Amino acid sequence: MELLKNALAWSPWFAQQYELLTPVQREALLASLLLARSAADWQALAQAQIADLPSAESRPLPELARGVDPRWQARLRQWRRVEQMRLIARDMSRLSTMPELTAELSYFADAAVGVALAQAHQEVALLHGQPIGGDSGKSQAMLVIGMGKLGGYELNLSSDIDLIFSYEEEGETDGRRSISNQEFFSKVGQRIITLLDPITADGFVFRVDMRLRPWGDGSALVAGFDALESYYERHGREWERYAFIKARICAGDLAAGERLMKSLKPFVYRRYIDFGVFESLREMKSMIAREVRRLDREDNIKLGSGGIREIEFIAQAFQLIRGGVDTPLQTRELLTVLPLLAERELLPQAAVDELTAAYYFLRDCEHRIQALYDQQTQTLPSAASDRQRLAEAMGYADWPMFSAALAAHRAVVSSYFQDVIVSSEAEPADEAAMDAWPEAVQALIDSRASQQLGSTSRARLKRLLPLLVTQCQAHERPELALSRVLPLIEATLRRSAYLMLLIENPEALSRLVDLCAVSPWIAEALARHPVLLDELLNAATLFAPPSAEVLATDLRSQLMRIPEDDLERQMDVLRIFQKGHVLRVAASDLKGTLPLMKISDALTWIAEVVLQEVLNLCWHQLVAKHGRPHRVDGSDCEPGFIIVGYGKLGGIELGYGSDLDLVFIHDGDPSGETNGAKPLDTASFYARLGQKIIHMMTTAMATGLLYDVDMRLRPSGASGLLVTSLDGFAKYQAEHAWTWEHQALVRARVVAGDQALAEGFAGVREALLRRTRDAASLRIEVVEMRQKMRDHLAPKDLSEVDLKHSPGGLVDIEFLVQYLALAHAHAHPEICQWPDNMRLLETFMTTGILPAADAQQLMEAYISLRARGHRQALANEKQLLAADELRSEREAVRRIWYDTMESL
Repeated sequence: MELLKNALAWSPWFAQQYELLTPVQREALLASLLLARSAADWQALAQAQIADLPSAESRPLPELARGVDPRWQARLRQWRRVEQMRLIARDMSRLSTMPELTAELSYFADAAVGVALAQAHQEVALLHGQPIGGDSGKSQAMLVIGMGKLGGYELNLSSDIDLIFSYEEEGETDGRRSISNQEFFSKVGQRIITLLDPITADGFVFRVDMRLRPWGDGSALVAGFDALESYYERHGREWERYAFIKARICAGDLAAGERLMKSLKPFVYRRYIDFGVFESLREMKSMIAREVRRLDREDNIKLGSGGIREIEFIAQAFQLIRGGVDTPLQTRELLTVLPLLAERELLPQAAVDELTAAYYFLRDCEHRIQALYDQQTQTLPSAASDRQRLAEAMGYADWPMFSAALAAHRAVVSSYFQDVIVSSEAEPADEAAMDAWPEAVQALIDSRASQQLGSTSRARLKRLLPLLVTQCQAHERPELALSRVLPLIEATLRRSAYLMLLIENPEALSRLVDLCAVSPWIAEALARHPVLLDELLNAATLFAPPSAEVLATDLRSQLMRIPEDDLERQMDVLRIFQKGHVLRVAASDLKGTLPLMKISDALTWIAEVVLQEVLNLCWHQLVAKHGRPHRVDGSDCEPGFIIVGYGKLGGIELGYGSDLDLVFIHDGDPSGETNGAKPLDTASFYARLGQKIIHMMTTAMATGLLYDVDMRLRPSGASGLLVTSLDGFAKYQAEHAWTWEHQALVRARVVAGDQALAEGFAGVREALLRRTRDAASLRIEVVEMRQKMRDHLAPKDLSEVDLKHSPGGLVDIEFLVQYLALAHAHAHPEICQWPDNMRLLETFMTTGILPAADAQQLMEAYISLRARGHRQALANEKQLLAADELRSEREAVRRIWYDTMESL
């Protein structure tokens, strides 16, 4: 019992589980404590655990088809509980070192994944036959790549396991119900996850995280070698190189796996000292610093300042830069890498010694936090009793002594992590000059909010204000600039890290003053969401919005770092991402670094990327609870759902503050249901998916909304189903839709979701647009609808000119384009390629539908009116024009409208 004393005293979870053990089980636990186990020991133990379980062959095929054997799930979870107790007891009794503990946890995971893979493969093979390589004719096997801490043999007591599934050759199975190798191994992968991940009455084995696979959530669960190699060659990003430093084959076809890893090595490690990665590493480092600043993570020993993640970053940064020319640096284990950095004089020996000591301390602390209640957390406990347990488990008499030691280690780590950041220290405030400050500044100093600040925050405010006043006084409109920036400063008083950001980055402060002076929209956005100040740090990114591909990769990598069940944090990240990138577009617009069409492109890309990730998140949450729906042919939907953008989103013409006109379509079997533990019929599943998407987009949070969403363009409008099948959509459009709904379809396109279904929608849209219509009747209906809108929305005072709705405005151009598209698409199929007004007008010009001069005038007017609208939005102005403003453009539109729509 002496060996269990510490575990019983310091881990309430252990004590509770110990009470449930029989005397025989207690003796077995004690006997297992003395010796460490090798990887081979764990593999043998795994085989012994499953030896008496029913084989796959013993189960009837209908039962096999329904899923994994609950007896296997129970046994693996019971085994995990016993081994967790052993590992906690060995750790707390000092029978194992920290590296021994993390290695054993990793060996355990390898063994558990291995037996789950073998069983899953056997079950699927009984249903569909063995997968055969199309080139070699040989049987194929899955391999499992362990990423992150599993790959580095560094698992903690409650780690997720990050996995990627792959196989060598494409082909088909040789069974009576033959399927492709890709589908076969997808089914195997799903069964592996089901054996290990779900929480049952017996607990869980390991939480499985698949988000590091190519394209992340919403993508295929399994990819062949060729697909993996192609992805990393064409689309792999620096953060994926960073992740692959620790990648290794942890189960399955090890020989094939080594061939794959060899082929991927050039992606991870360049054959030279990789100075090109510096900028990406700076961005990763800035991301870490931003998260520490944005989130209150002082109590998180992994993600907070001076935490485990910062030590890992220091080591892996050197590996990425120099690993290609210094092969020993390609090792996965951090504790092997750190001494190598000292040997190569990349870090001083003293720094390596301090970082190593801090890593041991922090990882020990992490394990003992998790051992308290067998929870996946790195946050220091708040209860006094748990704090005392943790202090004693770490070798300290009380919490203050432990806390002081922890703070010392974290300060060391933080100092090395921050070492490359050079702060610009502001000059101390001139006390005499303070008397001459504007009244608004003095009012802020004297305000109740300022008076209630702590000493540190007051000192930071006192340092910032002279810099701010100087910047504003240098501006051509000093009073306006100051009046717009001060509300932002007041909004950040309680988050003084942002005051320091402006103090230490004078260029960011200068950009802040310039942008706020020009645009009250930007000033208000920053005051509502000071987190966006981070965007001002780098002019290269602030005034150069990224491509759609870079946006997608950036957002996906941010979401991957969030636990799958942390919905609130996911929603915050989505909002901060969206607002930050819209701010970049606005800054580029004001600076003139982007033309109008590129501004709308960029705003549209942001919305598309956000929608795709929202769909991925919502899909994953629903599938985890209810399983997957299937199509009429029996294949799984992945996801069998598309989001169709209408209006400005569909036309790639989003503006600042635009809402999103959306329609949801699915192609699931209308008579089917999902295959999970809590099945839903197909219609209910997709209705819930649509509801979740809208909820995630429109819920008001501290970080604001993502977008307002308008679903009224769906079949039958507000009274119709939220999600429609593709067949139902096509039938409605063909038989029941009004002309204005076909007008709207001109600007419709798929913006997120299933590629195959998107192609089906494109075919339906083209068929509808290419219907032969009576031009005269169509013209009458379009003109009548235009007049109804004008009567309802245009200013009643004829002296007022509305940018959109007055005669000669944007809506006249849009209706004219829609009429011409519907009238001529039957003869000119190229019209159906484009949803946007500019390319449609170009098509009308090249096909002779419109005279070239008229088409050119419409395009120029459209650009001028939209550019004016963008600037009015940034200035928080109503979209009204002076009587003589853009007069020639509006008169040209009115003439062409009359000639085309009313003179005949």
